[in-house]
Amino acid sequence: MEFLPEEVRAGLEAARKNDAKRRARLRVRVGEETYPVLRIWDRGFALDAEQVPHLRGLVDLYDGSRHLMQCLIVASVEDRGELVCDFKWSRVAADDPPVDFDKDENAPVALIPPR
Repeated sequence: MEFLPEEVRAGLEAARKNDAKRRARLRVRVGEETYPVLRIWDRGFALDAEQVPHLRGLVDLYDGSRHLMQCLIVASVEDRGELVCDFKWSRVAADDPPVDFDKDENAPVALIPPR
């Protein structure tokens, strides 16, 4: 790509980013705002730097409408038009609330009320 003129390289990069945004099902929600995820890896993800100037704090990651995880963003830097976000921790979103006590596996599922 080094032999291409600057305008052509910029056009190709813009087309690549638009295609990635269009195909992306993954989204990051920050408060009421939602941004498409361009790439994701085990310790972070990348967003379009033109859409999101800077990102820190607690965010939610969605695949379509399914809540995948919560992440704490500790660093975000711009790199070649992408906002690269690294997170300190992430936890998988669960449909059930966490249980903070030990459940007996032989415990009854329901009780029949007396008559």
